[in-house]
Amino acid sequence: MAETIETDYVIVGAGSAGCVMAARLSEDPGTQVVLLEAGPKDSNPWIHIPLGYGKTIDDKRVNWCYETEPDLNGRRFFWPRGKVLGGSSSINGLVYIRGQAEDFDHWRQLGNAGWSFDDVLPYFRKSEDKIGGGDDLHGTGGPLAVSEVDRYDPISQAFVKSCVDLGFPRTNDFNGRVQEGAGYYHLTTRNGRRCSTAVGYLRPAMKRPNLRVVTEALSERILLEGKRATGVTYRQAGATHTVRARREVIVCGGALNSPQLLMLSGIGPGAHLAERGIAVAHDLAGVGQSMQDHFQSRIVLKCRFPITVNDIMMSKFKMAMTGLDYLFRRKGPLTIAAAQAGLFARTRPELATPDVQFATVIFSADRPAEGLHKFSGFSVVVYQLRPESRGELKLKSADPNDAPAMYPNYLATETDRRTIVDGLKLGRRILATPDMQHFITGEYIPGDDVRTDDDYLAYARQYGGTVFHPTSTCKMGADPMAVVDTELRVHGMGGLRVVDASIMPAVVSGNTNAATIMIAEKAADMIRRAPVAA
Repeated sequence: MAETIETDYVIVGAGSAGCVMAARLSEDPGTQVVLLEAGPKDSNPWIHIPLGYGKTIDDKRVNWCYETEPDLNGRRFFWPRGKVLGGSSSINGLVYIRGQAEDFDHWRQLGNAGWSFDDVLPYFRKSEDKIGGGDDLHGTGGPLAVSEVDRYDPISQAFVKSCVDLGFPRTNDFNGRVQEGAGYYHLTTRNGRRCSTAVGYLRPAMKRPNLRVVTEALSERILLEGKRATGVTYRQAGATHTVRARREVIVCGGALNSPQLLMLSGIGPGAHLAERGIAVAHDLAGVGQSMQDHFQSRIVLKCRFPITVNDIMMSKFKMAMTGLDYLFRRKGPLTIAAAQAGLFARTRPELATPDVQFATVIFSADRPAEGLHKFSGFSVVVYQLRPESRGELKLKSADPNDAPAMYPNYLATETDRRTIVDGLKLGRRILATPDMQHFITGEYIPGDDVRTDDDYLAYARQYGGTVFHPTSTCKMGADPMAVVDTELRVHGMGGLRVVDASIMPAVVSGNTNAATIMIAEKAADMIRRAPVAA
């Protein structure tokens, strides 16, 4: 039977941002909040085991498992996105990187007052429970656990030493004053378990009587009265239900689902909506445009010693011992993130800040969803931090059940192409050092045939891919392609905001989850300080 719910705020999407919004807005006991999530509760045990991302990366029960439209060499790229409480924070690689201070200052320079690094730092600190203590850059007591690597595998140690030997600075904090250097990543874990936004923010908030969380609820469209959002319809168990919002509709579907829902609701590029048979309620050209993503290319090595995750997965005995170690001590390989150590570097000396990021991954695979290689192997991944290429997202149809069509448009500019080539060449320089060669018996890919710049670029086109950081499809700003203002209100609409990675004016220089959480913290603060409309 169809149900109609009355509330103050309806939040669409219980992902990295949505869980934050629900937790913070429901702190006011006089405010009613409804949170809609298309996926299930986060009860899958692999979500909470750090290395479990290897199990959830292609699990359609908790993952949208999207694929792009054909792009480089006609290839479709696999884009996993969380479809579960916690969203992508429940299935990601657990690396906590904010981005460079200069990223947020750039946002401000684009005309987004209130979004410089000094403006957003308090919200990063507010979100954090930095294990080991805070300082002027890091917070303690927040909902999100931020820990340090406590298991320095020998390959990652050799990588850091090799970078330092080549002249790169050693850093203890990629989220410090300066990002540049080699070191170990911060992780969103606590006591050997993942700390998603569902765990850190939402679970405590769900005890409040003024917060209602509805799972398995696919939002179909935003209800509009003229130029004002008044609610959301969603599909659950074969029936269509309605949530009426007295104050605001807050869209937190992420860089793919937020623009999709806006367009399904008639908010977006008018000509495209008309092509899909959708009545245009608000012609807003930038919805789905300005898409950015970090493009990566890998160097995969064969390891001299049986010390990689590949080796564990090839041995029933090692798998059993690893499981017991985790069960009784919350230690061992099951606690590792997607990357342990890394390097932020400049491929050209004239650059002011790093333009590439490296990550050591102590396993290897052709595609993670297809299983690990049947040899002892590890990978060094490099990606460009500030891509110039811009893609777009469109609707395939007016059916909410149809995945959106994503066109990443990777490597569309000369800068992007040059940077990935230079990054691969730098990666090989690091791997040629004695400390790294100690672990290497051979290069699986690219292989000896890849030597010239043209070879590197051809290799990247054929074997490179995403590091799962799509952003900017509902970007913040005042230019003709902007979708939201500095308060994250949709231009030309009332009672409607977008709060997630889609609003980034430019993708941050690094992993995107930490910045997405910051965006939600800041948005919740702005909403709670705003006067209530009569």
